[in-house]
Amino acid sequence: MTTSPPAPDAVEPALAELAEACGVATSYADWADRQVPVRRAAVVAALAALDVDASTPEAVRASLAERQEAPWRRLLPPAVVLRGARGTVDLHVPEDAAVELVVDLEDGEQLPVPVPGVVAERRGELVRRPVDLPPLPEGWHRLRARAGGREQECALVVTPSRLPLPADLDRAWGWMVQLYSLRSRGSWAVGDYADLRTVVERSGADGAGLVLLNPLHAETPVPPLNPSPYSPSSRRFRSPLYLRVEDVPEHAAAPQDVRDAVAALRPPTDPERVERDPAWTAKLAALELLWPLHRAEDLAAFRAGHGEALEGFATFCVLAEQHGTPWQEWPEELRRPDAPAAAATAEEHADRVAFWCWVQLLVDEQLAGLGAGMPVGVVHDLAVGVDAGGADAWALQDALALGTTVGAPPDSFNQQGQDWGLPPWRPDRLAELGYAPFRDVVRGCLRSAGGLRIDHVMGLFRLWWVPQEAGSSRGPADGTYVSYDSDALLGILALEASRAGAVVVGEDLGTVEPRVYEDLSATGMLGSAVLWFERDEDAEQEPAPFLPPARWRELALATVTTHDLPTAAGFLAEEHVRVRDELGQLGVPVEEERARAQQERELLLEMLTSTGLLAAAGGDPVLAMHGALVASPCRLVLAAFGDAVGDVRQPNLPGTVDEYPNWRLPVADGDGRPLLLEELLDSGGVRRLTQLMAEGLRSGAPSVR
Repeated sequence: MTTSPPAPDAVEPALAELAEACGVATSYADWADRQVPVRRAAVVAALAALDVDASTPEAVRASLAERQEAPWRRLLPPAVVLRGARGTVDLHVPEDAAVELVVDLEDGEQLPVPVPGVVAERRGELVRRPVDLPPLPEGWHRLRARAGGREQECALVVTPSRLPLPADLDRAWGWMVQLYSLRSRGSWAVGDYADLRTVVERSGADGAGLVLLNPLHAETPVPPLNPSPYSPSSRRFRSPLYLRVEDVPEHAAAPQDVRDAVAALRPPTDPERVERDPAWTAKLAALELLWPLHRAEDLAAFRAGHGEALEGFATFCVLAEQHGTPWQEWPEELRRPDAPAAAATAEEHADRVAFWCWVQLLVDEQLAGLGAGMPVGVVHDLAVGVDAGGADAWALQDALALGTTVGAPPDSFNQQGQDWGLPPWRPDRLAELGYAPFRDVVRGCLRSAGGLRIDHVMGLFRLWWVPQEAGSSRGPADGTYVSYDSDALLGILALEASRAGAVVVGEDLGTVEPRVYEDLSATGMLGSAVLWFERDEDAEQEPAPFLPPARWRELALATVTTHDLPTAAGFLAEEHVRVRDELGQLGVPVEEERARAQQERELLLEMLTSTGLLAAAGGDPVLAMHGALVASPCRLVLAAFGDAVGDVRQPNLPGTVDEYPNWRLPVADGDGRPLLLEELLDSGGVRRLTQLMAEGLRSGAPSVR
């Protein structure tokens, strides 16, 4: 009997064993819960991105042996993250050697740890000794071991076992905001931090408990600016595009001629589009006029408090001004932040480095204290990754897989899969660096924040890696999942959020493993409930009927839609069908897609009618949709200003770049007329939704007059 040779792209057992050891998937369950094998080439590419050679059978065997041997070459693991005050650490030491183990606590205290003689495993002259650590305070500590003439240390992070919700938080409502789209009479062609303050203060006066923002991450400050807030240059620092120049302290201290010169720079506003480049060019020129008046003592204190990370970001901004982007095209000697040439540039252009540090000081000052009187406050949004050519990818390149991007496998909506063009964290490097890069990103987002939304929170568990090879025709479907230590990442997120007194919301939409829901809930983090996706999957019906809001989960933030989905009015008007058909995005005939949209609308109206929500809203389906949020048990309930005034256009249309004006649309009414912030906040639609949510959460049921 003969055996057929394996398929040329099949994953052989030895490669599968190596992949499993490295957290690389060789198969996965797709959106329809079908098991899909991963192509061998994708597995080999993902391993290569982790510096694991699987190019030949001999290389696979050698890499697997190296993987098994690596822990025995270290006294300590690369990092130890404990969920709760106690835990165990494995030491790999010579059997007869005297062993010293010390915890250097965050506050400077040193705590010796006794090492018992228990041997759990032997390998040659080495043994593995498990050591129970004593109760430890939460924080960022160091663990030091000495044995057999060797000494080693690693990060020891003690995190809360669960993140508590604010003690005074029962349920709260608020607004989700695309800040660039909320332009006032005082803003320079793009919504700004002063406009945000107006929204927060007005919302707080109305009884709102939170305002959720689009990501405010920093872009590379060299036009053309990337309009997408989800492809930032840095997640550790924030965008100066949104500065209100007239609110800068140096502007108040400036002589009249300087203020006049600043005022003359204000660009005209395009009523139909949010144009970032003219706004930023004008603001940068204004800031340069004010820079000679900067507060030296305040800046020195700010720089001292933010240290090397801020200096590196400012240096990147200087280099980007000189050499453009991406940094991969800079002169070779400048492509690493620790290169002597980069340090020499920073020294030579010290005044410009200081300028960019000052710009970040201004941003922090304009965001400070926002939402302080609300039960939650301002909730910032953490994008899933960064631009490969931007500041964080340059500064943190040792922690990233720069030859790879993240995305999503094929599903019913995106049949070719998705490639978001963002390099992923390397899970092995994160551990080797003591998770400091991840910590610093979270801390950067939590400054002056009452909460943090984690975009694509599944990325803390696993990410779809898409290899980027020169001359390759591979697409996003030719990727695979790579796993992360979700227990460590969730713990660190809980630690930093606990210290900031912030809530955490995970965007757990799409194809989600059950453990994501379970672990978020167990860690005290909220999930996301979006009306379009709340379906009764147990019903034997396709498409599945909408789930009555009483059956939604409690630990969630509830919304009608998201920035990537149709607006409430757009859904009812089938705008999402019209636009995608016009742009050639439909994978089926438009008649079929329109019929499905009509069926979805009928199912939604059926649920709103059967639950009495449509009648309570006087027959207004948009109000009834928001009534569903209020009628649910979800802890947090949010509405969008566009939904309040009948805007049919969604902020972003996935799968497009310039074919659709993504992230460039000001809020407009149902007739497409853009609204200034002053008119928007007093509009009948916003007032009605405010009443619905405020009174509904107070009484426990939606209320509309």
